[in-house]
Amino acid sequence: MLPNASMDLFDHKEDREKAGAPLSERMRPRRAADLVGQEHLLAKGGVLARAIAEDRIPSMILWGPPGCGKTSLARTLAVESQAELVIFSAVLSGVPELRKVLEAASEKKKLRGARTILFVDEIHRWNKAQQDALLPYVERGSVILVGATTENPSFAVNSALLSRARVFKMEPLPSSDVRALLDRALADHDRGLGGLGVRAEADALDAIAEHAHGDARRALDVLELSARDAHSRGAVIDRALVAGALASPTLRYDKSGEEHYNVVSAFIKSMRGTDPDAAIYYLMRMLDAGEDPLFVLRRMIIFASEDVGNADPQAIQVAIAADASFRRLGMPEGLFPIAQCCTYLASTVKSNASYEAFTRAREDVNDHGALEVPLHLRNAPTKLMKEMGYGEGYRYPHAEGGHASGVSYLPSELAERRYYEPKDVGFEARIKARLAKLRGEGTKE
Repeated sequence: MLPNASMDLFDHKEDREKAGAPLSERMRPRRAADLVGQEHLLAKGGVLARAIAEDRIPSMILWGPPGCGKTSLARTLAVESQAELVIFSAVLSGVPELRKVLEAASEKKKLRGARTILFVDEIHRWNKAQQDALLPYVERGSVILVGATTENPSFAVNSALLSRARVFKMEPLPSSDVRALLDRALADHDRGLGGLGVRAEADALDAIAEHAHGDARRALDVLELSARDAHSRGAVIDRALVAGALASPTLRYDKSGEEHYNVVSAFIKSMRGTDPDAAIYYLMRMLDAGEDPLFVLRRMIIFASEDVGNADPQAIQVAIAADASFRRLGMPEGLFPIAQCCTYLASTVKSNASYEAFTRAREDVNDHGALEVPLHLRNAPTKLMKEMGYGEGYRYPHAEGGHASGVSYLPSELAERRYYEPKDVGFEARIKARLAKLRGEGTKE
């Protein structure tokens, strides 16, 4: 499908059903009643069910794992509200294309009162400027935004956009719902696999549903592989045949399922534990399974600051350079700087002192509020401010030789607080010794 495609759910029925279209695409629900799962949203009395019934669909962010029905829900919302659906890829399209779509939707609304649902897939991949371009159109109601993301919207979507859209958390589908979809696909002669005439053993379908981990797309793709294999051999879909389909490299990883988070956790903890062998192993598990390299690089940049910090100030430069190198090289050569960064971060000295410092400082900011800045630190650009004592008594550190004036810079209520406590490792050990000397905290012989 093109990055930006204006469509009605039924207009492209033939396209979805043509040879080569995946079963998961052909079996997309036609109406809201065909959707499975998400009972908290779609059951009678649910927030989205009420919105559909009352024809007052709001702009929204759908947050959930792959295969839980985000795209299918957007399509059915367009059908139920008789709105035009425009599918827009956050990965493939930028602001110029977006503005054309938004202006066209705005004109249709003014001239004909026609509504447009703008479905933005992977909206978390857009930067601030791209997300901000949506704001006036969403605010005026020129479009109904339906953004889809697998990332926590609190971190991935601008607060200004979040304030104008409802966030709906979508859950992985229960295995019972996945199993119902499999039965439906096997029996459907129009869009499903009914024409193949294959039979499936119950425990084989149970195995597919169980191993899908709530991902309907993955389950249907496994079923299709199994069904076509069974049809070509004149066999029955059994557990052995399903096991072969599940072993397919293209089906072995769910980038937002529990195993994803387990592997990411193991990756971070291996680097923190200074085990480069384990770190590179988990790195390759993620990348080989199709994880977004930019996600991995982002995690390593965070790690370089949070877990290495000033013990090795070069670490964050290595991480940033790896990110820049990957963006320039692409795949597969971009894997080299990623692997180099991983082994460097895992092998170098570690300190979380900077992280602990900002945590302590933030606690005091929250506990004490906006304390008065000491007079000698205040700016005094006017005569009145100088007469009020602003800047009086300030000592210029560069004129003091050691760049330490011996005066307190914190508000008086916090004068004795210590936020940054360097660790006695790596370069930070030198920082610790210097600060101790400047603070008059030298060790006694």
